[in-house]
Amino acid sequence: MDSTRAYMDWNATAPLLPEARDAFLRVSLMDGNPSSVHREGRAMRTEIEAARRKIASALGAKSTEVVFTSGATEVANLILTPDFRMGRAPLRIGRLYVSAIEHKAVFEGGRFAKADIEIIPVRADGVVDLTALEAMLAGHDASLGLPIVALMLANNETGVIQPVTEAAKLVHAAGGILVVDAVQAFGRIPLDIQALDADFLIVSSHKIGGPKGAGALVSRGEAMMPSALIHGGGQEKGHRSGTENAAAIVGFGTVAETIVAGLAERSAKVRSMRDALEQDMRSIAPELVIHGERSERLPNTSFFSLEGLKSETGQIAFDIEGVALSAGSACTSGKVGESHVLKAMGLDPRMGALRISIGSSTSDRDIERTLAAFGKIAGRLKNARAA
Repeated sequence: MDSTRAYMDWNATAPLLPEARDAFLRVSLMDGNPSSVHREGRAMRTEIEAARRKIASALGAKSTEVVFTSGATEVANLILTPDFRMGRAPLRIGRLYVSAIEHKAVFEGGRFAKADIEIIPVRADGVVDLTALEAMLAGHDASLGLPIVALMLANNETGVIQPVTEAAKLVHAAGGILVVDAVQAFGRIPLDIQALDADFLIVSSHKIGGPKGAGALVSRGEAMMPSALIHGGGQEKGHRSGTENAAAIVGFGTVAETIVAGLAERSAKVRSMRDALEQDMRSIAPELVIHGERSERLPNTSFFSLEGLKSETGQIAFDIEGVALSAGSACTSGKVGESHVLKAMGLDPRMGALRISIGSSTSDRDIERTLAAFGKIAGRLKNARAA
């Protein structure tokens, strides 16, 4: 990584960890298709299944409950469907309830028709409104089929952690299915599918320092599963056809195995660094607004606004100063638009907001460079307001 710059955009993608890189390169040089029965194919299959066990163990699941995909967006489109099966019998799903702050990949509703999607509001603090969810589920028309609810564990922009276990009680009391986007939470806070009482988890490799190009759907049990999104050779027990990206999957598994070790200590260190950074930024610009700061947040995330600072120009200004950060989600082809998360929180979605997200290898030098850049930018804004 360029030592002259500060990489402060871990929520977009975490830097590739050395052990993931080594695993990726090793498997990339192996011959054989994992679906082949010869020695080379069996060796590749062994690598994939070992990775599957590691990811399952990290999430409190069984290896048979992990389905590999190309990434989290594909998982969202796989799991968000009205077409489920319970064993061999079709399972009727009537409506999708999705929180107003979901990542776009989930918010779009997957394979549901727009008319069959309802939005769960959130409070001003960025936390989903459970009272509203309970009322929506109480009014669900059971004759249409079961309800399915999509609720992220931690928001990708604000970092605000959602009350998933409490939501699970409401969803299951209504006979529904709970899908949890755990992409940002994995590797940053403790995560166990059983403890969350979630039916499905969505996770991604490159968010935890693994290679890009791998994600996983993790289920609680194997009986209830969505219909396949990609058909063909029947890989992943028919849930996702296509030759597996073995090198990325093995890199993913390698990181998943190691990332849970020392999590509490690592998170505490990152949180301390983030909190100190926010305090120093506020000393430079007392008018600084940090979105969701009164709620429980991921330890590494800060989503902030400063009067007169627009998202796109702010990103460019920080980039010129050698700091890489973002305006929130990095999954919209480089476009910087209005934040649907801020809108859901009752704020003007046109207000500029920038996200700093850090990680285990963020250094004091990175913090110093970021503060220096922030000071310059805040100073220019102050002078412009005074002119």
